[in-house]
Amino acid sequence: MAHERSNCLNSENSITMNAPIVQSTDGVTLVGGGPVSQAEFRLALARAPRILAADSGADRALAAGHRPEAVVGDFDSISDQAKARLGAARLFPIREQMTTDFDKALRSVDAPFTLALGFVGARVDHGLAVFNSLVRHADSRCIVIGPRDVIFHAPRDLTLALVPGDRLSLFPMAPVTGRSSGLEWPIDGLDFAPAGLIGTSNRVTARHVHLTMDGPGMLVILPRARLDAALRSLLGAAWQPPAALPAR
Repeated sequence: MAHERSNCLNSENSITMNAPIVQSTDGVTLVGGGPVSQAEFRLALARAPRILAADSGADRALAAGHRPEAVVGDFDSISDQAKARLGAARLFPIREQMTTDFDKALRSVDAPFTLALGFVGARVDHGLAVFNSLVRHADSRCIVIGPRDVIFHAPRDLTLALVPGDRLSLFPMAPVTGRSSGLEWPIDGLDFAPAGLIGTSNRVTARHVHLTMDGPGMLVILPRARLDAALRSLLGAAWQPPAALPAR
């Protein structure tokens, strides 16, 4: 087991079925195999400097000049070149096929939050599976970063510091109700469901938006420039961004 201050990376021999592979007091950037721009890497790594890759996300990270601390997945898409460059100590194959590589990686992280790159914007089925995992692992505080948006699961109570005119979309992954303030179209009294009413393309009308959900299952979608607002809302006083972070 290698230690870096209070952070640690478990070796393959020491890991157990339910043990995290990456433990960190910092945020973790989780890289998938989809397209990721250098701007997205800068955006995430400035806030979450530890890197975990999901399967072929290792190739994506290495091609961008970043070396993952660990790779998790069923290893059906990572290249032999990436495996050779990283070495066996950084490879953590999980062979079961009941969950996706994103799900395997997300449940392998013990950190204050996770920023996920390369999981949306390419294949629709992959994106839907990612959103399913966000709901099933709602306590993980994971924010998925896409080409234009950030997406995360809404906790029961959420206050966001935004700018009037911002787009705020709500998409239910399960039947859920809630209440809101600071939105052009309030959600009070509405019954949301994946095959029923959804809440996309709402608009912010106040400096602070408050959402209260009656249960799990709602995804919040914001412009990518509001990543720090999302982190602040999820982490509270624990989120202290360094100065001069890239916002887009």
